[in-house]
Formats: sequence, C-alpha cells, structure tokens
Amino acid sequence: MATTILVGAQWGDEGKGKIIDVLSEQADIVVRYQGGNNAGHTVEVGAEKYVLHLIPSGILYPGKLNVIGNGVVVDPIALWDEIEGLRRRRVAVDNNLFVSETAHMVMPYHRLLDEIREEQKGHRKIGTTKRGIGPAYSDKVARTGLRIGDLLAPERFAERLRRKVRENNEIFKAFGHRPMRFQTIYDQYIAIGQKLKPFITDTVTLLNRAVRDNKNILFEGAQGTHLDIDFGTYPFVTSSNATAGGACTGSGIPPNRIDRVVGVMKAYTTRVGEGPFPTELHDEQGTALRETGREFGATTGRPRRCGWFDAVATRYAVMVNGINDLAVTKLDVLDNLPKIKVCVAYKCGRKLWETMPTDIDVLMRCQPVYQEFDGWRCSTRHVLEFDQLPKRARVYLQRIAQLSGARLSIVSVGARREETIFL
Repeated sequence: MATTILVGAQWGDEGKGKIIDVLSEQADIVVRYQGGNNAGHTVEVGAEKYVLHLIPSGILYPGKLNVIGNGVVVDPIALWDEIEGLRRRRVAVDNNLFVSETAHMVMPYHRLLDEIREEQKGHRKIGTTKRGIGPAYSDKVARTGLRIGDLLAPERFAERLRRKVRENNEIFKAFGHRPMRFQTIYDQYIAIGQKLKPFITDTVTLLNRAVRDNKNILFEGAQGTHLDIDFGTYPFVTSSNATAGGACTGSGIPPNRIDRVVGVMKAYTTRVGEGPFPTELHDEQGTALRETGREFGATTGRPRRCGWFDAVATRYAVMVNGINDLAVTKLDVLDNLPKIKVCVAYKCGRKLWETMPTDIDVLMRCQPVYQEFDGWRCSTRHVLEFDQLPKRARVYLQRIAQLSGARLSIVSVGARREETIFL
C-alpha cells in the first residue's frame, strides 16, 4: 500500500468512509488531514453502524494507529464525546489515537460567529453546518487562533483566550447576542485538555518516522474536491484544502513521499448545501436516487441534492489531485433504472465546456450535455467479481472511468466491507 491519499472526487459524501475502512485493513496508520467535525464518515461493520466525525476510520481496526493531523480544526468537546462514544461501544482508542499538538481548536465563539455570518448572508448563504469550522480557519490564517497544545499551558491559554473572548464579544454585542464568559470557557477547556493530554503529541515527527520505517500510511480526506477552498466552486466551498495537496500540509509528510492517490466517486452525483450543481435532478428521478441511496447527511441529516454522474467535474478532480485509481461507490443504487445519463460536457450559451469554468456565474448557467446508457435492471448486490457484474453495468463503469481519466480499481455495491469489488 505504501503512502496513499484518499480524496473525494465530487462534492463530498462520495462514500469515502466505506472505502477508507476497506483500505485500512492494509494500512499501519490512518491520518485525517483537514476539515473538522462538519464532516461525517459512515462505516458499517457487520450489523454495527458507526458515524465518525474527527477520529479516522482506521480506529475500527484493532492494532492500527490513527492520527488527527495539524491541518484539522478540532472541537475538543466534540472529540472527547466521540472518544467516549467509541469506548462505550468497546472500540479501543487509548493507545492508538494521536492528536497533533499544533491542530487549531474550534471554540464556542466560532460556532456563534458561524451562525451569525450565515444568517447575515440571507439568500446568499453557503449552507454551512454552523459547527464553527470557517471562523476557526479564519483565526488560523489571521494568526490569532488557539491550538490544542495551548490547553497544556494554562497561563498562555488564559492570556490568548481572554483576548479572543473580549474581541468576539464586541461582535456579539453588535448583533444583539449575549456576551460569552471567559471563565466558563476557560474552565471547560482546561478540564477537557487534561482528559485529552494522553492523546496529544508531535504527530509530524511521529508520521515522518513511520515513513522512514516504510509503514503503510493512508491519508483520509473529508469533504470533496469541489468543496476545496482553492479548487472548489468558490464561495460555496469548505474552509480547507480537501484535495490531495492538503494531505502534505495537513500532516507534515513531504510530497515526494506520496505513492498513490485514490479518488472516490459515486456512480451518480450528490451535493449538500448551496452552490452550482449542473446535473441536479429536481424531478422524481432525483427523489428516487435520494431515497434508494439513503442520501441524508451523516453530520446534519440534511437531504442531499441528487443528479446524474458528472464526468466534467470528476475529470477536473482527477487533474488537480493527480488521481491514479478510482473507487466507484453505490453502483447498486442504479440497479433498477431503465436509462442512466452521464454528463460529458457543459453548454453555456453557444459555448461548449469540456472542463469546469472557474467563473461561478458561468457555472451556474451551464446546462449538462448527456450521453445515455441502458440500465442493467438487475441486482448487483453481493457480486464479488467484476466479470460477474451485468454487462451493461461493466460498460457503464468503464465509460465513466474513461471519461474521468483514471483507472477503475474499486467498485462498491453495498455499504458493508464485504460488498466490495477489487479489479
């Protein structure tokens, strides 16, 4: 396996949790490198279902090390709740989970700021989870953020927190919100810091030693390429680099030590939140995809917008991530459809686009150009070999891989580990 980055090739929610879980069996270390608890990875192991928000999916395999890297913004209270939840389900976390001492923290004032900013946008809202992720990254870039390691230095933490509470209370006052109390936040976070102390370490050194020792490392991204702060459909994006480059800056592993990039994409397309979505279906077909695919957010429960597979968007994702291998999920959701469409280009006015326009206003006006396929009209569940799939399903998979520009390596035909085909 060596060093592998796994990224979402669409707008997130591609089924990365399941693919990460499957690949974790071959890994020694699983690393989460960006985002916060605004993302959720759903993993089904036998009859058990787990929804993980900050802790890497490798935690469900005994003996694997799991690292929350410096590129993640961590809500310490949410992390502790997740640790306790796993303990209650008898999942080992005490000797195989590490958190970067330089990871920035999501604070209570970040969550309120997120809510205020979203409300102020009105019809221009982005559709954030209001978990405080954006404001936490804003503080990081402004060099005023608080980091996990600060919890272990009470005097330093008190000085920096006092300044941030005073600064943000001025904003809350202007918008009619009650001010936050420094002492309440300080006491709560210092207490959580003591609980998290055994997990906090220098993860950059830990990971580079693992690379030196030829350990198999799997990097787990949250969200997807088109939510990346630089390469996504800005401003309808997340606040971090969800693309492959974020794995290096979010962990401290240099680019020349990365061996492979795996891109995960659904056999159709979904999106949560606002923003352009050229292949979105507003009719009964979109509703059917949502219901059959159980397309509701793992973090918020929000219904996902559903549409046909977008080869233009995934081709762009392959390019910016350097994707070598494709993992296609939820093929089984299409099992009963008589006809299936794939977007092969966009049309805007008289212009034909075979790559994604970076101008959001142009993208909003783009109409999909479709190629139509005959459906296979039979179940693909429990199929274990690619050659055993219906011929029309194989034709469809090979075509979307060809249009995307990378080799097809994994096909998922169900939520469980064993419902996976390796080519």
